[in-house]
Order: sequence, then C-alpha cells, then structure tokens
Amino acid sequence: MSDSALLPDPAGPPPVAVLAAIRRRPLRFLGSWWPWRCWAYLGSGFLIGYPVLIVLVLLLGFGVALAVVGIGLLLLVGAVVAGVPLGALERWRLRWVEPEPVPDPHTSLAGAGPAAWLRTRLRERATWREFAYAVLLGPVFGAAGFAVAVLLAFALILVATPAIVWAIAPDTVMLIPGRPVSGPLEALGGTAVGLAGMLVAAYAGALLAAAQVTIARLLLGPRVEAGRILELTRSRVRLVDAFEAERRRIERDLHDGAQQQLVALSMTLGLAELELRGIPRAAGAAALVARGRGEAKVALEQLRDLVRGIHPQVLTDHGLAAAVAEVALRHPVPVTVDLDVPRLAESVEITAYFTVTEALANAAKHSGASRVDVVGKVEGDRLTLTVTDDGRGGADPGAGAGLAGLADRVAMLKGRLVVSSPVGGPTRLRVEVPCSG
Repeated sequence: MSDSALLPDPAGPPPVAVLAAIRRRPLRFLGSWWPWRCWAYLGSGFLIGYPVLIVLVLLLGFGVALAVVGIGLLLLVGAVVAGVPLGALERWRLRWVEPEPVPDPHTSLAGAGPAAWLRTRLRERATWREFAYAVLLGPVFGAAGFAVAVLLAFALILVATPAIVWAIAPDTVMLIPGRPVSGPLEALGGTAVGLAGMLVAAYAGALLAAAQVTIARLLLGPRVEAGRILELTRSRVRLVDAFEAERRRIERDLHDGAQQQLVALSMTLGLAELELRGIPRAAGAAALVARGRGEAKVALEQLRDLVRGIHPQVLTDHGLAAAVAEVALRHPVPVTVDLDVPRLAESVEITAYFTVTEALANAAKHSGASRVDVVGKVEGDRLTLTVTDDGRGGADPGAGAGLAGLADRVAMLKGRLVVSSPVGGPTRLRVEVPCSG
C-alpha cells in the first residue's frame, strides 16, 4: 500500500515515538518491545556517559592547569571538538527509541584538511551544542540510566525470588530483615513486588528516554533561527499574494481583451456572411465565412472554459461547495459531493478547489474509476477534504509534478496533502488546510 505524505506538517517537530506509543495503548505498551528498547537506550547511555565525563574532566582540568604553557589550549580545544564524534554516535543511538532520524547539523567538509575542519567546527554553533550534550550525558542521562538499571535489576531479583529460595534450600532467604522466607510459596509476595517494580521501571524508563530524545533533538539536530522562520513565513505569504494577483491579471486580460475581441470577430463574420449571401456568385465565400465564424465560436468557448478554470465565478460568488458541485456536474465520471463547509478565506477556497479539480482530472484520465466521492468538513480550525475513487490505484505521488505541485501549494498555507493509492485501488487523496489561510 502506498501511503505517502507529500509534505510533512510544518506545525512543529514530530511527536516523540515512545510517548505516542504510551498514549495510544498504555497497557499494550508493557507487552511490547518499547520498555526493553528504552532500558537498553538508557543503560548504554550510562555505559557511555561516565567514561565521557571522566575524559572531559581530565581534558578540561589539565587544559586549565596547563593553559599558561600553551598545550593546555590544545586540550581545551580537544574537549570541545570531542563532542562532534559523540554527537554522531548519539544520533545513531537515538534510532533505538526514535524512528525519526535526527539530521547532522554540521556543514559538509569533504576533502577539507585538518586545520580547515577544526576552524569550521569551532565556528559552528552545533559543535558547542554537542559539547553541552556531552557535559550532560554523564551526570544527568548516565545517572538516570543507572537509576533505572538498578530498579530493574532489583525488580528482576524479586520476581525470581521463588526460584532463588528453591535453589538455595535449606539455606534461608530474607526479603525483610529478621523475617526468613520459609518456602517458594511465601516468596510469591516478593514476585508481586518485583512485577510492580518492573511496571514502574517500564514507565519511568519511557519517560526518561522521551526526555533525552527531546533534549537530543534540541542539541544534536539542526536548528533554524527564529528570525529566519519569520522571514520564510513572510516570504510564503508574499508568494501567495503575488500568485493570486498574477492570476487575477491574467483572468482580467483574457476576459476583457481576447474574449471580447473574439466576440467582435464572430459578430463581424456574421455580418459578412449575411452580406455575401445576398450576392449570387459569392456562395463559396459565404460558406468559408460561416466556417470561420464557427471556428471563432469554438475558440470563444475554449477561452471561456480557460477563464473559468483559472478562477470560476461561482467560487467567488457562492463558495467552495457550489464550485465543486458545478465541476462534478460536468465530470465524465459520476461524482458524489458531500461538502459541509461555510465560506472560508479566499486563499483557502482557491487552494481547496484546485486540489479537488486536479484530483478529479487525474481520476478521469488515469484511474479507470466508475465513481468518485468528494467529502469535506471543517474540524476545529482546519478544513479537511477527501477525494476517493474506485479505480485501479497505483498512483505514485513522486512520479510527476501534478501532485507534488498541489502539495507545494497546500504547504504554502501550512497544510498537508496525503495520497493513499494501493495497487488495485482505491485511491484516496486527503487535504488538511488551516481555515485561516
């Protein structure tokens, strides 16, 4: 099944996977591999974090002490850039609990010499963020991993208490000081406590792993400055406005210019045809003029369809539901329309309209469908549209520019376009756009 989100939702970073797993099915989470993955991630962090902490303390300590000699500066620089390979290792290790990879934030320096590499890395903010992560890894994440490992080990020992009591009999085992356990049955109380400890360790490990994932994304991944985000948002708004202004200009020029000239040409040819019909020897010329008049009428109809396709008047006058219903009436494949939407911002209606018309055109040309369903509604502050056909399926969103262009247009309004098209059908196109536009 092909289920391709052409563009991710730009509202923010994806949710932490382990937290999503807990929210989705809290009880099934305990029986999945998630707790073991979290324990392995935290435990390996403990094994890595404390050696890293010792190395950093030695490099920084000797670096400060030997700074007056000169070699201390090299040790301090080494402590800072040591975060770079550690960051690469941590981004790889993060995949144990986070399927969404964290990209490398550094500039590619293929072919650069050691001196150029060192100068560039020291100037990059990502290097200093990785150094901060290296400082936190041992005392914070390593300590958290150690605590979870101790809790888990103690819980496993308690779970195995009946087997331990049976194995070392007749020697005694005391779960509570001064109170020996008489036999495996009495040790089942320890098993119950151990299972509760494993439950706590599972959820505590998940929460700690989620916290480390969040901090790792912040410190080890690329970051876009707030000013650049604001400028990109403003650029997107300007692009949408410029596109709509250009569309209106083209529509106006076609309506007031070429369309009116074709109407005048058709009328002139009609008058010429009437004059020629009054001349007995001009029957052939009258027929040619009549033929030219017919071709002018065809061209005028095509031009009107073009103008209507650029921006239908019914969309401006009556809104999205009426405009889509009009398209459905002219469509060669039967289309069922269920749009329960109020009047929306102009940019939202235009984007939604052209997305639906493109989906209907694709269904008519390529799918072999016998029917198409268009459903839309407003949920909260988002317009949701779904176009489904019963055709042969197998549409590839990456094969052409049509769907990719629609995705780009939807993304300009901070929306999302998702296409699902398994081989054999059905094909389902889903659009989500903020109603504010």
